[in-house]
Amino acid sequence: MISNLNVSRRKLITFSSAAIAGLSINQLLSKAHAIESQNSISFSLPMLENVATPDINNPVRLNFNENALGMSPRAKQAAIEAVPKANRYAKAEMPLLNKRLAKYHKVDDTQILLTAGSSEGIRSAIAAFVKSNTQLVIPELTYGDGEHFAKIFNLKITKVPSLPDWQIDIKGIQKAAEDYNGFSIVYLVNPNNPTSTVFATSAIESWIKIKPKNTIFIVDEAYAEFVNDPAFESVDKLITQGCDNVILLKTFSKIHAMAGLRVGYVVSSVENVKNIAQYVAGEKLNYCGVCAALASIDDQPFLTYSKKAVDVSRQIMEKALSELGLHYLKSQTNFMFHKSPIDLKDYRELMKNNFILIGRDFAPATNWCRISLGSPSEMLYVANVMRELKEKGKI
Repeated sequence: MISNLNVSRRKLITFSSAAIAGLSINQLLSKAHAIESQNSISFSLPMLENVATPDINNPVRLNFNENALGMSPRAKQAAIEAVPKANRYAKAEMPLLNKRLAKYHKVDDTQILLTAGSSEGIRSAIAAFVKSNTQLVIPELTYGDGEHFAKIFNLKITKVPSLPDWQIDIKGIQKAAEDYNGFSIVYLVNPNNPTSTVFATSAIESWIKIKPKNTIFIVDEAYAEFVNDPAFESVDKLITQGCDNVILLKTFSKIHAMAGLRVGYVVSSVENVKNIAQYVAGEKLNYCGVCAALASIDDQPFLTYSKKAVDVSRQIMEKALSELGLHYLKSQTNFMFHKSPIDLKDYRELMKNNFILIGRDFAPATNWCRISLGSPSEMLYVANVMRELKEKGKI
């Protein structure tokens, strides 16, 4: 059970206003975490920086959806201790991680497959189901790796136009699969990237449960741990119920802040896992990454703190965007998607000149900007820069 940090939404908004005047949200969060830790587990959390002071050599990096908080101290220590043994393969550690993940998702060990990040999971899952006359069905605006690998495998790519505000048209995706005379790989990212939004799991549950002929569902839940919307549920529940047409992809890159250590995994039926396993690198996972993942998955107080820090950063950004009159989508992730106030290329350059790196173009949403959520102190800096740019008439 993830422990609750007793910080209300009203208090967090008050904190963000106070922090602008010099009070550090990071101090408040760290204090809240320290109190919580004393009640749950012996744990020492390093204090974060009080004020973000970026410069040309150390900009605020908000362009790759990385977790600015970083790994838990336990995970860091596990990775450090693994370095002297990194000349060996993680033959003993990988099965331990496999078992721990199976317990977490309430499935058998044989239903988990470790991958080198979620990208390998996407590639291998698609490769495992390539047949003649296969199409990949995706929303017109989503994470690009599915389309990237589909092109490598020479699959037909069917993009279904989005609903207003880039909402995924589930009914349209279903129609595209049902109308196709061949095999369909439906790739859905939930929460979606770059939009930061979720669709209710119930929207696809009935479709999955009827087990449509010639259709496999790949559901990428890289950002699920950040979600606050109660309409969201992981599709792992469908897998535990016996749905053998669902492949769940997960990663340690986001909430666990291990993007550079490349640890991900697949959850599916035993048969699907065996099939997909033929296309992964097997025992070639990062040794230090596996050890860090084992430590991180059980460090629930820190994961709770990490999510709370993102919640605070999101509130700061929502407040700034609302004040500036910039339309944004309700985020359920560690990034946000908002209307660009000026030409996106010029906006990026303007922010870069203020030591802030923001997201690239995401066609066809060429007048929208994806901005990752840094630490609360970083987002205070970003919010103040945006207000100053508005006052100067630059945005």
